[in-house]
Amino acid sequence: MAALGYQLRAIVTENLNLKLLSLAFALVLYSLVHGSQDAQRSILLNVVALTPPESSNRVLMTSIPAQVRVTVRGPRSTLYDLHAEDIGSVQLDLRGGNETRVTLEPSSINVPPGLTVEQVDPPAIDLQWEDLIVRDIPVEVGIVGTPAAGFVVRGAPTADPPTVRARGPKSEVMVIQRARADAFDVSGMTEGKYTRQLAIEHPTGQVKFDVPSVSATVEVAREVAERPFTRVPVAVIGRPSAKAQPAEVDVRLSCPPEVVRALRPEQIVPRVQIAASADHGSDALPVQLSIDQCDVHVTPPTVIVRW
Repeated sequence: MAALGYQLRAIVTENLNLKLLSLAFALVLYSLVHGSQDAQRSILLNVVALTPPESSNRVLMTSIPAQVRVTVRGPRSTLYDLHAEDIGSVQLDLRGGNETRVTLEPSSINVPPGLTVEQVDPPAIDLQWEDLIVRDIPVEVGIVGTPAAGFVVRGAPTADPPTVRARGPKSEVMVIQRARADAFDVSGMTEGKYTRQLAIEHPTGQVKFDVPSVSATVEVAREVAERPFTRVPVAVIGRPSAKAQPAEVDVRLSCPPEVVRALRPEQIVPRVQIAASADHGSDALPVQLSIDQCDVHVTPPTVIVRW
């Protein structure tokens, strides 16, 4: 058994340097043979699209891929050291603004000597273009919150400027009905006019507005209630025998709610005044009626008085 072990050790150690040198030559030869063999490798390349100038009023609606996959063939050793920066980006010249399809030819991609491009994925890109238009869009300002008790928002908020200019693809610009601004918060406000700068919601797609915000104004007034009084007799002052035609008018009062609730019908006395110097005759005279804290509307506003 000992003899067998001695023989094996002798086989391994005999001419050891020569054996190691032979092994090194074999490895180098293997590397050279396999390194020179052709292989394939896929690399992602960035895409750069050259679009038309702004003055052309053309806009690309198709989304261009950020990268394309390129399959390269060549020696293994060369492919192993190949990087995307060695090839560069893929440029698409779309400055004409009318191309409907662009083909990515393998021959158009420059690679280091000894390598060839076998395939580009995607091999082509279909393009859709539209005209670029400009259109004025009205601004809409909404309201949130509630004013202080006894106060209301009078009318709709106003915006300055009242319109914004939208610029973008025709199909997107034409469907925009309103440019919406942020809501105006009126919480706790009392009587007066209030102005704030409000941002405009950015439109979707490729549309852009010419201003990012508008100046919005809201008017807060005291709350009013309306109360009608129909067929109220007209009092003629200055000539007891004079008569008005029509003898009755309709009255509508706009007042704070607490004032309206406290009014009694006998307090509503519309009247006309005849000049003291007038002996007799007729005249169209305005109907007069004044109620504290109220806006008075009389129908008809004048009557014919005969005396």
